[in-house]
Amino acid sequence: MPLLKVKGLKAYYRQTEALHGVDFELDEGSITTILGANGAGKTTTLRAISRMVRTEGSITFQGEEITGLASEKIPRLGIAHVPEGRGTFVRQSVEENLELGAYTRKSKSDVADDVERVYAYFPRLKERMKQQAGTLSGGEQQMLAIGRALMLRPKLMLLDEPSFGLAPLITQEIYDIMARISKDEGASMLLVEQNANIALNLADHAYLLETGNVVMSGEASILRDDETVRRTYLGY
Repeated sequence: MPLLKVKGLKAYYRQTEALHGVDFELDEGSITTILGANGAGKTTTLRAISRMVRTEGSITFQGEEITGLASEKIPRLGIAHVPEGRGTFVRQSVEENLELGAYTRKSKSDVADDVERVYAYFPRLKERMKQQAGTLSGGEQQMLAIGRALMLRPKLMLLDEPSFGLAPLITQEIYDIMARISKDEGASMLLVEQNANIALNLADHAYLLETGNVVMSGEASILRDDETVRRTYLGY
């Protein structure tokens, strides 16, 4: 049974239909990437899973239908959303941001342990633990956003354009850490990314979106190495 199964998913912004019956699955412990050009519906797909837009169709998580749930209930299921633009609390310190990521948790001692666990993945955040999040560099803010999501102890991480606006070296550093997190924590990841090459190097499976429809899917390594797919859909 897949961890996440999406069937016939439509999504709307007011009266405008942005997704037109999208189907995909994600297995437990795997990394799946959704690729496509601007406006293809990638971000909308993550927002639909997080119940941030009006939808039709079916979304099941761990075999349970979640389509009708309120958005605030989604994190309590173990789904952590790292939005495009990072979404950090800019006036709060690095450590306060991490603690806010554990708002669904009850044990303060466990939370303290997990803060240290995040610092082990992102030593730069520990160096800046008392610094206001708004004064961090773009790469550091992205690290903080991922770290805050980890504080939820998620079963599934939704990651929206983690490379956006970052230099290639910082992007590679963050992706290397994401690979470690997936391996060490067993957290599944649904990754939306415009940098197709780096996403396909990380992911197990890929779906290509075009104007709100899935036009191709398959093993990430096969799509990465297919010259026709690269030229037609991925632009590299």
